[in-house]
Amino acid sequence: MWVWGPKRYRRATKGALLLALVLMFVPATAEAFDEIQVYNAEIAEVGQWTIQQHLNYAFKAPNEPDFPGGFAPNHALNGTPELAYGLTPWWEIGFYLPFAVADNQFLSDGGKIRTLSVSPHAADRNFFYGVNLEFDYGTPPFGQSLFNIEMRPIIGWRNKEWEFIINPIVDFATGRYGEADFVPAVRLARKLGEDFYIGAEYYADFGKITNALPLQQQQQLLFAVTDFKAGVFDIDLGLGFGLTSGSDQLIGKIIIGYAFPAPGGDKSSDSNAMMPRSMAPARRATGLSPVSVLLH
Repeated sequence: MWVWGPKRYRRATKGALLLALVLMFVPATAEAFDEIQVYNAEIAEVGQWTIQQHLNYAFKAPNEPDFPGGFAPNHALNGTPELAYGLTPWWEIGFYLPFAVADNQFLSDGGKIRTLSVSPHAADRNFFYGVNLEFDYGTPPFGQSLFNIEMRPIIGWRNKEWEFIINPIVDFATGRYGEADFVPAVRLARKLGEDFYIGAEYYADFGKITNALPLQQQQQLLFAVTDFKAGVFDIDLGLGFGLTSGSDQLIGKIIIGYAFPAPGGDKSSDSNAMMPRSMAPARRATGLSPVSVLLH
């Protein structure tokens, strides 16, 4: 059996910190995605706060913006800090402050709020499900529609070794450029040790539900991913590759998460941290938003 020993633990921790530094300080000149994550229906305990920092960097992507007034994805650093709070055993709310570093300037993408309802104790279930609704107010560099809604169903199966999760996401833009786009995300992962997974994630933007884009204009990305714990932190790393000519060709991502102790929990422990919700795309600034990724 594979063992997550001290040496591997230290190597993984050093690797995660190195990638985080690269993503933080690499020169940026354009945009990518603020969140790349497949939601797995796990939520904070009642009364518990959690925090995640999403970062992704487009190493190779288009050099032109998707619309007038936007910015090109190539060499852009995208990210968002996310706070979440457990209201009931089946309900969590969250808050985002997306941003990008592009063309040597810091750009704010307004804010988002979300409400996530799930099957209770999803981590202990073989079959789990839920739905996340996200409401965001953006800024002009990120999209032509300032108000957007994301509906993310969650359907998943797992056993002691494998997990398979589908997020058939629909994004709604409002106003003059309003439309409904289908942007699914899928995850297949193998558990190799305690709190340690490796796997693949697929993210796509097919365009309008009623009028899909031609294949080569669609965003389709395949990520190699790994999730593990580093002390009190949950780490999610991924490297994504474009499958069509219209896709971003190379994106890296990292999510660093921490769960504050739950009320009434064991205060002597460092953290009751949970594994991150994996990845799902925040859409590119095409009139809605970006494919979230690198390293939600």
